[in-house]
Amino acid sequence: MMNTKEHWESLYKNKNPDQVSWTQTKPEISLALIKEANMPKTAKIIDIGGGDSKLVDFLLEEGYTNITVLDISDHALEKAKYRLGTKADKIQWIVSDIISFQPTMTYDLWHDRAAFHFLTSASEIKTYTNLTNKFVTDRLIIGTFSTQGPNKCSGLEISQYDENGLIKTFESGFEKTRCLTADHLTPFGTTQNFQFCSFKKLTT
Repeated sequence: MMNTKEHWESLYKNKNPDQVSWTQTKPEISLALIKEANMPKTAKIIDIGGGDSKLVDFLLEEGYTNITVLDISDHALEKAKYRLGTKADKIQWIVSDIISFQPTMTYDLWHDRAAFHFLTSASEIKTYTNLTNKFVTDRLIIGTFSTQGPNKCSGLEISQYDENGLIKTFESGFEKTRCLTADHLTPFGTTQNFQFCSFKKLTT
């Protein structure tokens, strides 16, 4: 049985964006929530599990200058770099499983669409929330499969969340600013229901 990294490396090596369910032509909701956060263009933004998502392309277009993309898969990030060409030099790329990620800086905005829900054990989820509590200074944006969405992705078990579930998971460090659900239309013509929540760091 392949480990998690081998799973994702094999997937990104052998499949194109139109062959995986999570591909978005334009990540409208993520971009809207980031815009609503009203961060300066110099804000330190990290996209967790960014893979070859086009979010980074649009953030560059919007003029953000301090962007990090983290993913467990080398192949995923290499695809993104190839697509961006010379613009890739403006991005910090990190290959790491989020659970073993050891940040060397804090981030003003932490974005995660469809990575967090792959954490299914209490210890993994606690490790993740400890990371966000310690290394996020202002905004947290999380998108997961909702309780009306799939219970697996890419053959892996996931954790479903509703609004209250996400709020409770991150309540030790953050307060909700906005939550919404939305249907994602996959390249295969099917729909997946997502739960998004945007949070602001609690002041101590």
